[in-house]
Amino acid sequence: MNAPLAHDWTIANQQLLVAEFARLKERLPRSTGNNAQNQNAETAAALADARQLLHTESAIDWLTAAFGLSGFERDLLLLCAGAEMDADLARCCALAQGDATRPWVTFGLALAALESPHWSALTPQRPLRRWRLLDIDNHAGLAAGRLRIDERVLHFLVGINELDARLAHLLRPALALPRQAGGHAATTQAAMAALDGDPGQWPVIVLEGDDPAAQEDIATRCADALGLSCLVIQAEDIPLAAEERAALITLWQREATLLGAALLIIVSDPASATGEAARALIERVAGLCLVACPSAPALLTQNQRFPVNKPAGADRRQLWIDTLGPGGAHHAGPELDRAASHFRLGSRAVQSIAKTLQTSLALPAASDKARASAPGILWNGCRQESRGGLDNLAQRLETTADWDSLVLPEAQLSVLRQIAAHLRQRFKVQEEWGFAAQGNRGLGLATLFAGESGTGKTLAAEVLAHTLHLDLYRIDLSAVVSKYIGETEKNLRQVFDAAEDCGAILLFDEADALFGKRTEVKDSHDRHANIEVSYLLQRMEAYHGLAVLTTNLKSSLDTAFLRRLRFVVQFPFPDQEQRLALWQRAFPAATPTRDLDLDKLSRLSMTGGSIRNIALNAAFLAADAGHPVGMNHLLQAAHAEASKRERPLADAETRGWA
Repeated sequence: MNAPLAHDWTIANQQLLVAEFARLKERLPRSTGNNAQNQNAETAAALADARQLLHTESAIDWLTAAFGLSGFERDLLLLCAGAEMDADLARCCALAQGDATRPWVTFGLALAALESPHWSALTPQRPLRRWRLLDIDNHAGLAAGRLRIDERVLHFLVGINELDARLAHLLRPALALPRQAGGHAATTQAAMAALDGDPGQWPVIVLEGDDPAAQEDIATRCADALGLSCLVIQAEDIPLAAEERAALITLWQREATLLGAALLIIVSDPASATGEAARALIERVAGLCLVACPSAPALLTQNQRFPVNKPAGADRRQLWIDTLGPGGAHHAGPELDRAASHFRLGSRAVQSIAKTLQTSLALPAASDKARASAPGILWNGCRQESRGGLDNLAQRLETTADWDSLVLPEAQLSVLRQIAAHLRQRFKVQEEWGFAAQGNRGLGLATLFAGESGTGKTLAAEVLAHTLHLDLYRIDLSAVVSKYIGETEKNLRQVFDAAEDCGAILLFDEADALFGKRTEVKDSHDRHANIEVSYLLQRMEAYHGLAVLTTNLKSSLDTAFLRRLRFVVQFPFPDQEQRLALWQRAFPAATPTRDLDLDKLSRLSMTGGSIRNIALNAAFLAADAGHPVGMNHLLQAAHAEASKRERPLADAETRGWA
């Protein structure tokens, strides 16, 4: 009954129903007054012929066995079905009750007409009512009230086995993945081992972790191995009211039997009211029940828990290779290893990106140039797929700057290039050379950029992001830090959890807001402030991407904090030679200029950020005047920039500009 019903079975099953209705008519008063007590030869022959054509159980016989119906309950259900489907049988029911306006079945009629009647058939504990196979109109009393077969059950009897319409908006089929990561395949086998026993004693299978697609895939594979389909319900869709939840449980249990299905409950927040509703449902659901959640809710029933997280390390790399196939992996080249190391993607995301790449490579018009772009397609696909969670928590900066944009002493440039090398070679050093096997401690790239405002701290982060093709997110620490105990840690946890997937460069502005010198603990607020700092240090050391902290006052930072950073880059105030280089790059090639004296401009004591502001403002002044950018425009812009710092320029600083 679980497989799609064949056409010949459907016809034979319906012929059997017709013969069964004819048999039941013979037990009721007929329009001719004939009240036969036994099946006549014609009806018996029709039943025999229909059963011979079936070659297997009919729908009514399967349902009788599945729900444990007695012979009387079977005939009562058939009688109610016949009253809906056979007009002649409905008229017989009316005649039997002596009222032509009552062409339906009552319990009193069934007790009088059917074989082996028993009053217990309609008790709440018996299958007809327990599984809502029949509904009763209680207004007229138990014996005289109208009995109506449930529409879902009626459809089943005629060979239509589809999900109850009352559950269709709550349940959906679980989705399997084309491939499994190695660790997930092992988890599937372990879960199946836990289910190797009496179905009545199956434990609840709890799949906890951060890869929901893999959790759903494992649930589907477990169900399939047991000959079951798998349907999914969100905890948010489970009624909070106990009575409504009980009705849902009854309907589901009936569907689980009719469809041969397992239930996967997705719980996003086990500690919430919806998580509590899910727990209450789990405790009462029989059959195969699985739970997918970030962390396991408190379950009072017997359960087996299995971790299902996003594939890590070599497991993730192998999933990429298996999904892309030899050709796709070859065209992806070394970028495959880098992407596998850098982006912590879930199973479905990996296979979706791989499919896109395979489609691109399989196009008939795919040229050598298109195949050469495969690494870029792979990398950019990973960036776009993984950035969603962080976009809601931080500001993503568009980056275009390259190494030529930086004007810094060679020592600082050397450290920045080391940082870039660490990010590029992460997979080789940590995975292939085995450093990751020694533990995650110290593998993070927590970095401090210190220097006055405008000395290039943010620009350096942009250069790293652009040249390494990484996303750059700016987090304002002054906004993250909260006066409410525990809120700062919660905010930081959300940022780092989201960032782990995409491996983005995190730029924490205003580090002084949280990383100032820790004072002696005098009260609970001081103690909690130290906890916040310790929590952030811990997350930074464990973060597999690059976390950059910026500060204007390095001296204000705790030395214990500085020791736990991988890199510290001091951005000095630019000297005149560096300022000259900054002015030489201040104007794009398309900007019209006239008689600019870069030597005089370089004598102005300004940071790179201020120089850019002066150049930009001067360009607007010149454009508005309809002239090329000249020294007079730069003079006006320089005075405006100085006024922001409340330190007007002396005449000597701009003498001879205009």
